[in-house]
Amino acid sequence: MHSNGDHDGVDVTSWVSVCPGGLWKVQRKQTHEESQEIVSYSGDDAACSSSDCPRLGSLCRVRVRLKANMDGAESLVSEMGNEKLSDQSVAEMTEATPFPRCQDAVLQVPLGDWITLRLGEGQCDITEACVERMRAGQKTEILISRVENGQDVSAPAKAKLPLCATVELKSCTPGKESWEMSPDEKWQWVKSHKERGGVRFRSGDVWGAADSYSRALKLLITLRVHGREEEEKEQEAEEQRDTDTGDKTHQHPSANEVKSIKAELHSNLSLCQLKVNQPERAKASATKATLLEPGGAKAWYRMGQACQMLNELEEARKAFRKLLELQPESPAALKALKDIASIEKEDNAQLGLRLSKMFS
Repeated sequence: MHSNGDHDGVDVTSWVSVCPGGLWKVQRKQTHEESQEIVSYSGDDAACSSSDCPRLGSLCRVRVRLKANMDGAESLVSEMGNEKLSDQSVAEMTEATPFPRCQDAVLQVPLGDWITLRLGEGQCDITEACVERMRAGQKTEILISRVENGQDVSAPAKAKLPLCATVELKSCTPGKESWEMSPDEKWQWVKSHKERGGVRFRSGDVWGAADSYSRALKLLITLRVHGREEEEKEQEAEEQRDTDTGDKTHQHPSANEVKSIKAELHSNLSLCQLKVNQPERAKASATKATLLEPGGAKAWYRMGQACQMLNELEEARKAFRKLLELQPESPAALKALKDIASIEKEDNAQLGLRLSKMFS
């Protein structure tokens, strides 16, 4: 994320967000006056205080709309109007609004309607990234453009690029930062992200799946450290107890469980990176998976595929041979090794032809 200010009292923040078809650059402009403003609603509408802005797990009532007028004379930052928002209160927000991710959309939310998002789920990366920097009652405007060399994503019909949209945050429920969560809470989030990644991958949302696996891995880093501390405390408490009451309200994942799921996530992420033609990253992710679980056949296969795409044939051969050790007579490994032999034979033939021409 990059942020800087200009001479007109406007902060410009930019970042890259994930859509089902690729990566998009988002630019948000905000006046200093707006950044200091907190708008509270009376009646059933509640607002987040400066110390209680949306955080992981917060239910956020938001509305996203495309701006039709993109003339340069129109300000990118507009103030909240006096519109009366008769909507559900914070107390009534108990679950996120269900809606599918679209393969040909940039903004992954129903436009023009008030919806409820759970921050951290990655349902719409652009909207969530905006909301986590806002307070209740704020409205901000963003410009969205394609990332150079990124995979093409179809923009909404008749929309000009860059897209200009407004994001409004009406209210939010309390959430937690990752360091405030218990190991159980983090573990539930990790499993949720992993499951969501699988659903997205099977639906063809490869970028979304990669995003889910990445979110899970980021939480696992903190869970592992916190988990060890909790385990030591639990062991000390166990030694002090004369008898085991059998009252176990917390089920912390073991070190082996954390290691296993981390390896699986790296392997799954490697597959996603192969699908979007990122062999260098796919190789790195597969390598991490094999170091964590040397017996993971899928990770060795994906490492071999990545090395083959990078034309690192000797490393690819080693990966596929390792796969054969784990799964003798594996059709995928045998075919891959045969393909590598054919490529090397062709390369040697061409090299021999060039050398013969040089000395003929």
